[in-house]
Amino acid sequence: MVDDSVLESAQEVLGHSFSDVQILRRALTHASCTDSRLDSYERLEFLGDAVLGMVTCQIIYAEHDDLLEGEMTKIKSIVVSRDTCAEITGRLGLIDLVALGKGMQGVSDVPTSLAAGVLESVIAALYLDGGFDVASRFIRPLIEPHIETARRNGHQQNFKSLLQQFAQQEGAEAPRYVVLDEKGPDHAKCFKICVEIGASRYDSAWGQSKKQAEQQAARKALVDLGVLEESDEGELVVANGEDESAGG
Repeated sequence: MVDDSVLESAQEVLGHSFSDVQILRRALTHASCTDSRLDSYERLEFLGDAVLGMVTCQIIYAEHDDLLEGEMTKIKSIVVSRDTCAEITGRLGLIDLVALGKGMQGVSDVPTSLAAGVLESVIAALYLDGGFDVASRFIRPLIEPHIETARRNGHQQNFKSLLQQFAQQEGAEAPRYVVLDEKGPDHAKCFKICVEIGASRYDSAWGQSKKQAEQQAARKALVDLGVLEESDEGELVVANGEDESAGG
């Protein structure tokens, strides 16, 4: 159960005082701690995904009038991806405010799908309680840097390629991708994968596919190795300070 103090913290993070805090309470409630999934954030997640997509398309269309439909679609797909949404959720600290069932409490590596769903659910809550403008004001500063990065990087997010190049330059063994865990039904599996280079193993990452999990595991390894670092604007850049074209 999401208590009142958590709701107060969430409203500070979201920058909105809710008229109906029950909407926010539901947006922060995972299905694992409810008797019915209708009482969790899952229905809100559906609506929030649409609102996030609308705001993202609106920004891309208005601020990048030299892009064609296909280019805009590629940028949007990166900006509204589960990886991007999960990163924003973690940065805002929203994941720490979510009510989870006992089986999920204390899990150090929260699945990307869960973290992404939380962002979408609170966006829906903002939309329902305050309207489109309130939701848009929350979304815009969070995603505009990702839009700029996606355009600047030419939509390339190949962390695996960058890690392979680094290993070759260092004379190290080729990176190996190890599946540590998998969850979910066959039609919607999530995979937990880590990178090993020689005797070194780096932090694991969850993904909606093996390819996605491998990319995120490679990203974590690049950060651990000091190849990539986070800029003051929250973007990943190469350690010498130049923008990294392999990811955003």
